This record gives sequence, C-alpha cells and structure tokens, in this order.
Amino acid sequence: MKATEVPAITGAYLFEPTPYADERGFFCRTFDADVVRSVGLDPDAFIQDSVSRSVRGVLRGLHLRSGAGEAKLVRCSYGKIFDVVVDLRPDSPTYRNVASFELSGETQTTLYIPAGCAHGFQALTETADTSYRIDRPHDPSEDVTIAFDDPELAIPWPLPITSMSPRDREAPSLAEALKQKES
Repeated sequence: MKATEVPAITGAYLFEPTPYADERGFFCRTFDADVVRSVGLDPDAFIQDSVSRSVRGVLRGLHLRSGAGEAKLVRCSYGKIFDVVVDLRPDSPTYRNVASFELSGETQTTLYIPAGCAHGFQALTETADTSYRIDRPHDPSEDVTIAFDDPELAIPWPLPITSMSPRDREAPSLAEALKQKES
C-alpha cells in the first residue's frame, strides 16, 4: 500500500493498495496502520466505521461538521463513485479548493479527508457501497450541509441526480453554510 498526497487539498491523502488477483477474485489490505502513521496520521484516532449503499445517480452531500470537524477515511468498497472534497479550513493554503476523485471497488483506494473539509459523492454504478472510518462520534447538532449545486463551487457532477435526502436537497449555499459552521 502506498500513500500519495492530494495536491489540491492540503493534508488529504490517497491510500492505494496492491490487490492480489487470481481466478478466485482478489484480496487486498484496505487499512494499514503503519502506512497511515508514515504520513503523520494517528491510526488509533479512528473510532467508528460506517457504510452506505447508493444506487446509480444518488448524490450524498456536501457534508461537514462544525466545531472540531471530523477527519475520515472514505473508500468505495463495491461499484464506483465520483467523490468530492472541498477545503473549508480558513487557515489552509488550499482554502476553498475543490478536488474530485473516482473511487471504485476495483482499486479499493481510500481517500483521507482532513477535519474541516466538506465531502460528498455520487454513485456511478447501479450499486455503490461506500465505507467510512471516522475519527470521532457523530453529533447531529454539528452537522452542516452545503448545496451540491452551489455556483461558487461549480462541481461537475457526472450524472443526472436520481435521488438525494431532503436535507441535501434543501441545503444552504456555501456562504450561508460557512456562517452556520462558525456559530
């Protein structure tokens, strides 16, 4: 497994495993504490694992947490997703940068998203399972959602949106969400 910095988002990393494939399928390590530690992250900081299943065209996000924020490792374990990170850390040299990635069950690549960054994704395949490893307990009172179609971000979602939660559909603009995050 190798770790690669994401130039557009300071502190973000891609962890790319080496799948071993044969006629049975494949096997690969999807988390390696030593590799995580090698880029200055604490592998023991992650305390919760979650998974979501989405159908083609579903959009989830853009989400972030107020307060101390939330760092997470995100991996598409089955299918394929278009994954987006927005740096919303005011002191970051990549503040307001947007980076997108295609994550898939084929590669099992994991994306590390630092606390203070917004995250969202769209399912590109009929079924897409997305796994999350999060560094602190979920507190719904800290949830912040940003409009997926905010013109300032201009995210090029690849498919027509087939479904999204009411919370995501009614999310405020980036400017309004940033005010909410600070309060």
